[in-house]
This record gives sequence, C-alpha cells and structure tokens, in this order.
Amino acid sequence: MTDPRGIARVVLRVRDAGTVGAFYRDAIGLHPMGAGRFGDGRRVLVELIDDPAATPRDPRAAGLFHTAILLPDRADLGAWVTHAARSGLQLTGASDHGVSEAIYLNDPEGNGIEIYRDRPAAEWVRDGDRVEMFTRRLDLTDLARAAHDDWVGVPRGTVVGHVHLQVGDLPAAAGFMTGDLGLTRTFAAGGGEWFGWDGYHHHLAVNTWNSAGAGPRDARMAGLERIVLRGIAIDAQDPWGTRFSGE
Repeated sequence: MTDPRGIARVVLRVRDAGTVGAFYRDAIGLHPMGAGRFGDGRRVLVELIDDPAATPRDPRAAGLFHTAILLPDRADLGAWVTHAARSGLQLTGASDHGVSEAIYLNDPEGNGIEIYRDRPAAEWVRDGDRVEMFTRRLDLTDLARAAHDDWVGVPRGTVVGHVHLQVGDLPAAAGFMTGDLGLTRTFAAGGGEWFGWDGYHHHLAVNTWNSAGAGPRDARMAGLERIVLRGIAIDAQDPWGTRFSGE
C-alpha cells in the first residue's frame, strides 16, 4: 500500500555532526539509526551531512525555518516538556495553534525545531480548504500534567509532521507549492502561507519574516540540504535551491 503523502525526513548539512547529532539524540529524543541518521527506531526522520567546511547558517537566508517533529499524543508532548525543563533546554517559544500545541527551540547550529502534537482533526475549524490556525499562549504547566511516564525518547509513530521554510517571495513560493508539489493552500496570514495534502492543516509552510527578498541559497552554507517526501515521486528544487525528492 502506498504511504500517505507527507514528509519522510529532512537532510541537514552541519559543521559538527557529533555535537548536532548528540542534541537530536539527547535533547529531542530521536534514536540513532546509523551514521548521522536519527528517527523513531523504525523510520529515519533527520539525516545529517557532516561538512566542517560549510559556511555558518545565515538566519536571513532562504532555507529552513523549522523542522516540526509530531509526537503521537499529548501525553508524549507533556513528557517531553518535562524532560526539556529538567534538562535546562532553552526554548524559543510555546504556542497553542488551535489545531496543535507546539514548543520551539533551535539545535546547536541554529536550525529551528518544533515539537508538537495535533488535536483530533474533527476539532479543527474548516472553511472549504482553509483550516483555521492561530497563535495563543500555551500553558506548559498544564501540558506537563498530561504526561503518563518519564521521557525515554520519541515513541514509535513519531514523524516529521511538517517543515516550515524561509523564502524570498510568497507568490513564487506558493506557485511552487501548489504547482510542482500539488499542495493545497490551507491558511495565510501576516507574511506566511501554509499548505497541506489530503486535508492536513499543513505539511509545508513558507514565510518572509526574516528573508524577504532573499535570493538563491548559497550551496556552501550549512542548513537545510533536502526534504524527502513520502507518497510522491519527485525531484525538484524551489526557487531558492531547496531540493525536494521522493523517498
């Protein structure tokens, strides 16, 4: 049976794979699955290319905004946020988006990460293809109470739920998303647009919050190398050089 369309894994070019890999293992809770590969023990979700000669990531360049790791349920997210607090991890945000609850942080080289859980799709507010999303304060104390057990790493069934990109121009990005990738635009607000397959709130998103007017990405720069898609046979690049390929 063909896998449903979605994100299989992200490939990151990093300057110190040892340090970054240890972060994805110990802080995020992904399980080692071979050299430079981390996942849920069944599927690889993050792959690291070690390139000490890469130039440092430029936060204003087109490329990765964040990789979003989707945990199976709220209890898992509660266990992770307790682990994050005990580990002294520096978070960059925590939000209730209506469709989901999300926590944000960066890896040691500045690649953004979101750890989240979805609310049941029946609770999402829809208007045709549009899925209502918002950003409100997330009560981390209440979330931590949802945990059933101590955190021991991501459970089976954890996936890359979506990837959010920085782009130089929203119309050009939307043309690639809806044309080349066949996504449906599900939401738009304030310099960002969100796109999904098959009714999901979003598998890919784009924004120009830090990167308006950015040109093609420098291939020598550390950061996002490739997004691997499942359920889709494709080999294409967006206007800024981010490569998309099928699994």
